[in-house]
Amino acid sequence: MNNVPFKLSQVRPIRDAMTVSRASGLGYGVPVTWFSLGAGTSITPESYDCTTLYLGGEGNGKFLLGVDGQEVPVKPGEVLYVPPKTLCGTKTDSGMIYTEIILKKENFTMNNIIKAGQPTELKNLISYEEDSIANLDIAHADNMKFVLMAFDEGTGLTPHRAPGNAILTALEGKAIIGYEGKDYELNAGESFRFDKNGLHSVTAQGKFKMSLLLVIE
Repeated sequence: MNNVPFKLSQVRPIRDAMTVSRASGLGYGVPVTWFSLGAGTSITPESYDCTTLYLGGEGNGKFLLGVDGQEVPVKPGEVLYVPPKTLCGTKTDSGMIYTEIILKKENFTMNNIIKAGQPTELKNLISYEEDSIANLDIAHADNMKFVLMAFDEGTGLTPHRAPGNAILTALEGKAIIGYEGKDYELNAGESFRFDKNGLHSVTAQGKFKMSLLLVIE
C-alpha cells in the first residue's frame, strides 16, 4: 500500500454477491483485517477466544451477537467491542465495509467508556480543548495502541517517528499530513498509513479529530 490518503473502498472494494477480506499488514501480533460485504450477503457467526473491536467503515449493516443472534447496527465511524468467546456474525442489505482488530494479548487495557455490544461513535467520545491537542486511549497493550485525538484550530504535531506501523483515520474536519517530505490533505472518512519509523506530522486545518491505530512489533 502506498503512503497516500485512501478510503477503505479503494483498498477493499465491495464486490456483488461476495464477502471479501484483506489483511492490513500492520503486524502479526495484532491482526487487523478489512472486510467488504456485497449487498444481501452475510458472514456466519463465529467466536474468538480474545477481545475484538470492529470499526464501521463505509455502508451500513448489522452485527449478529451472541447465541440469540442479537442484531446490532453499526454505522461508519462507530466502534463495536465484542468480548471473548462471543458469537459474532454480520449481514447487510446494501453493502458494507468494516475493520476487524483482534486483541490477542491477554493483558491489555480497554477504556470503560466503551461498553460491550454497544456501538459508539468515535468522534463523540473526545472533545476539543482550547488551543490544545487532546488524547483519549480506547485500548492499549504493550504491542498496540488505539487512540483518539482532537486538534483545536491552529494546533498540530511536529515531524516525528513512531515505533510501529500505524493507520490514521480522519473522523471530523481536515488536516495536512506530512510524510517523508511530502504533504497530503486528509479529509473526514479518509485514512493514511505510516510505516514504522516513517517521518510524519499532522497540521489541523481548523478543528480536526482522528483515530490512530498503532501496532508495535
